[in-house]
Order: sequence, then C-alpha cells, then structure tokens
Amino acid sequence: MKKLINDPEHVVAESVEGFGWANADIVDVRTDPLLVLRRGGAVHGKVGLVSGGGAGHEPLHAGFVGVGMLDAAVPGAVFTSPSPDQIVPALVAADSGSGVLAIVKNYTGDVLNFETAVELAEEDGVTVAVVVVDDDVAVKDSLYTAGRRGVAGTVAVEKIAGAAAERGDDLATVAAIAARVNANVRSMGVALTACTVPHVGGPSFDLPEDEVEIGIGIHGEPGRRRIPAASADEITGMLVDPILEDLEVGRGEDVLLFVNGMGGTPLSELYVVYRQAHRLLTERGITVARSLVGNYVTSLEMQGASVTVLRLDEEFTELWDAPVHTAALRW
Repeated sequence: MKKLINDPEHVVAESVEGFGWANADIVDVRTDPLLVLRRGGAVHGKVGLVSGGGAGHEPLHAGFVGVGMLDAAVPGAVFTSPSPDQIVPALVAADSGSGVLAIVKNYTGDVLNFETAVELAEEDGVTVAVVVVDDDVAVKDSLYTAGRRGVAGTVAVEKIAGAAAERGDDLATVAAIAARVNANVRSMGVALTACTVPHVGGPSFDLPEDEVEIGIGIHGEPGRRRIPAASADEITGMLVDPILEDLEVGRGEDVLLFVNGMGGTPLSELYVVYRQAHRLLTERGITVARSLVGNYVTSLEMQGASVTVLRLDEEFTELWDAPVHTAALRW
C-alpha cells in the first residue's frame, strides 16, 4: 500500500484539519467531536442542512459545506458512519431556530446513527426533518444492503435543498423539495479497480485486470454483475439504460446529466463517458439542460465512474442554478 498518510488511525482527522485550514474562508472545523461547520455559524431565520457519513468519499460531504448547500458535515472513519455523539452537535450547531434537515445516505449505519442523533437533538429542542437518499438503481433487493444505496445523487439533493433553504423556505418545504429531488434522480456506477482502505492495507475486493464490475457501490459493495472489460461507450450504455428505464424519463423532458469520478479516473476519461451518455439521452429526445462532470462522490482511489440523471422542472433548474460557494462546488 502506497499512500500519502502518516498513521492510518489519524488519516481522517489530519485530512479534515488540512481541509479546514485550506478553506478557512468557508468552513470552521471542530476537532472534538470532529465536525465541519459553515463559517460564521447558523444563519438566523434559515433552515439548517446537515449531512455526513464515512470518510473516503471526498469532497462529499465536507466539500459541500458553505453558502447554498450544507451548514454542517459529520465525517466518520473511512467507510464508517459517524457516531450519534458526533451528529448531535452538528444538528445543534446548524439550528438557528428554524429547524434542521438531515440528509442521510441509505446505509444501515448512517440511518441508525442519524435516527438516534435526531431523537437526542429533539430532546435538546431542535426540530429535525430527515430525508434518506437512495438513488442507486444497481440495487433493488439485495442481501448486502437495506434497499437502494445513496450515491452521487446526494450532490443534487444537497445542492437543490440547500438553495431552497438559502432563499428562505421553511423546514417542511425544504424537506419536501429534498424528497422530490430524491424521487427524480437515479445513478449507477462501474468499477475498473478496487480501492484500498488505509487501516485495512489491501484492496477492498478482488477484480481481475480483464474485468469490470457494473453497479458497484461507493464502499466497494458488489455490483449487478462482473463482465469482461469493454469500451467506454459500451460500459456507458450499461449505466445509462437502467437509469432511464427506472426513472422513466422520456422524450421532451429536461435533465441534469452528472458524470462522477470514483477518485482514480482521469477527467479526460470522464468526459468520454459524458460524451456517450449525452448522445444516448439526445437520441431518445431527452434534453441535457444542465451538466456536471468531475470527482464529487469518490471511493478513495478507485478507478471508475458513475452516471446520474436528474429529471428537471422549472423549480429544480432555478435552484440548481442558484449561487453556491463551497470548497467543491461554486458558481
């Protein structure tokens, strides 16, 4: 294992500390417990947004703390849910009196720990709504997961709900918008290589050089199937077709097309995937009205990519376009 780390046990804390220093105009970092907070604290009269999960998916979630997105992010150990003791202070810190929306990816540890934290925060007088993100079409019924996983569609939920909160919507409205985004976004990914978790010291799964895994999860969970290595266009079709079938998006509709890197794939290759995904959508009469390409929800150094499609309406487009200023997303 070759990594630019010191002690595997300290890698998350040291990474978050460095992230905080590099983005001190945007975020504040607390070390005990480890939290990333919006610079200046909760905004009076605004609904707070909190998310979190295991580290290793950077820039998710800390990179999306700032104006127009999250008010707090809670990083757990690599691929491990943060504890309720971490989450509760984040919920409290994000509350300005207008309530807090917790955005939770659909993994058993995340869901259970956020549920416990919400109960504790509400005992402290914080009103909390919860939206669980489950956009991964690779999983329907699986022995490995509690339903569909939350993957790159989380970025769209956080951005659009964050913009709604920034414009002054109340908690019920922000939560409803987040749930509606989740209902209209689907993702699917592919792995070309496994990743190496620092405290494990070896690949998270075995993937031969001449095979790829279609439908992989962001923690290296099993996909739908393992196939011989194929061209970028062939693999892109295997990702796009199930998304469109599941989302039932059709001719004349507008979408956001998001091609996400898993951490180890060059941007040049992500644009090759985007090119074919764009062509496949356009051939079906679907308009790609907004786009995003880059490494936003990663799996350490895994080589691979995911495709996300969000059905857009006028409100979603307006909220996607609204100003955002975070370390990883800004316009």
